Amino acid sequence: MIRAALKWVFVGGLLGLLVGCSPLKVLNALTPGSTFSRVADISYGSDPRNKLDVYTPTHAADDAPVVVFFYGGSWNSGSRSDYRFVGEALASRGIVAVLADYRLYPQVHYQGFLEDSARAVGWTREHIGQYGGDASRLYVMGHSAGGYNAAMLALDPKWLASVGMKPSMLRGWIGLAGPYDFLPIENPDVKPVFFFPNSPPDSQPINHVSAASPPALLIAATDDTLVNPQRNTGGMARRLREQGVSVRELYFSKPGHATLVASLSRPMRSLAPVLDEVVSFIHAQDQARVAAHDL
Repeated sequence: MIRAALKWVFVGGLLGLLVGCSPLKVLNALTPGSTFSRVADISYGSDPRNKLDVYTPTHAADDAPVVVFFYGGSWNSGSRSDYRFVGEALASRGIVAVLADYRLYPQVHYQGFLEDSARAVGWTREHIGQYGGDASRLYVMGHSAGGYNAAMLALDPKWLASVGMKPSMLRGWIGLAGPYDFLPIENPDVKPVFFFPNSPPDSQPINHVSAASPPALLIAATDDTLVNPQRNTGGMARRLREQGVSVRELYFSKPGHATLVASLSRPMRSLAPVLDEVVSFIHAQDQARVAAHDL
């Protein structure tokens, strides 16, 4: 009882710090460096923002699963350096993590950052073997706006086709509080990114679901006030199931929109077992692939 109370005092104090200063810098400062090796500032394209970092587990096998992670920020802000705690979390569980920057609005509209996201995945498939990853065990993952990027790569074949890939080359995709069905757009910061009021229906991930879509893990905060969880996560899960696609759908009450991804960090993991669910999902896809091969 006392230990549990102290834990929540610590979490409460940490939440206070997150409100009072740069939240991600606090989490990164509390992230250990012993579980991974990082190769930073790798170029995957010609633009200055076409850079990525690779986090390889300290004791990785040569055929480790690989997750390409895209951060959120309404497609107008963000940096891979802010998400060191995500790279550490995945690497600590034996997963090679690739954290990619991409061009943002107003430099580009939505097509531009999806092109970049596809290039980052294409680079990963081609080169990740040099960093201990298995390109045949490849996943895309994102939080918030980054969840949109991951969903579009997994669901709309034209983006990965631009780098000689197909969505079927992904073992699965993972969305944390992602926006998948958000027309008409209400957020004024997002409207110009998608050409409001002429936002094309083709820009919505939910409109690209098919029976060939990769398996999905969809996680949301129950009381998310920024991205409606019932419409987006719930609606996407229903559409996938209607097409016979395997999907695991989870909602957690303690985190909010931002702290859902923060729960991947060591100090915040008591908020929700997001990391455990990501790892379980990846292991389940591996087992399903082995079972299918044995048939």
